[in-house]
Amino acid sequence: MERILGLDIGDKYIGIAVSDALGITAQGYRTYKRGTREDDIRFFTDVVTQFNSHTIVAGLPKDLNGEEQVQARKTKNYCNFLAKRLNCSVIYMDERLTTKASQSVLIKGGVHRKDRKKYIDTMSAQLILQMYLDKSKACMK
Repeated sequence: MERILGLDIGDKYIGIAVSDALGITAQGYRTYKRGTREDDIRFFTDVVTQFNSHTIVAGLPKDLNGEEQVQARKTKNYCNFLAKRLNCSVIYMDERLTTKASQSVLIKGGVHRKDRKKYIDTMSAQLILQMYLDKSKACMK
């Protein structure tokens, strides 16, 4: 069965999450350190193949007023590149406050401050994907 990928795209790192086979829950997968575009395509080709994914849910950074800024354009450009090369569709989710929510989860989980950087991008991707999955379930009711 197809699984959906969730991405939290930054300039240096990309947090990755994946849905379960039924599309109910999101699990953190890993944080990928970006390389060249060709390195990125090789990596994401393997991920898409491993999880039989054809859909990517990407967090779209907006300011608190809901306006898209420079980082949103960078995210869209990168996602367009991935979509064309991987033959996937991309869905954007508003990612406002996901980093803050991820930090809160990690703090409550007892993750030490110095270790949070390792997990924050993956946790954000998981929250972005879970928001999408919950929204999709609500639309089906």
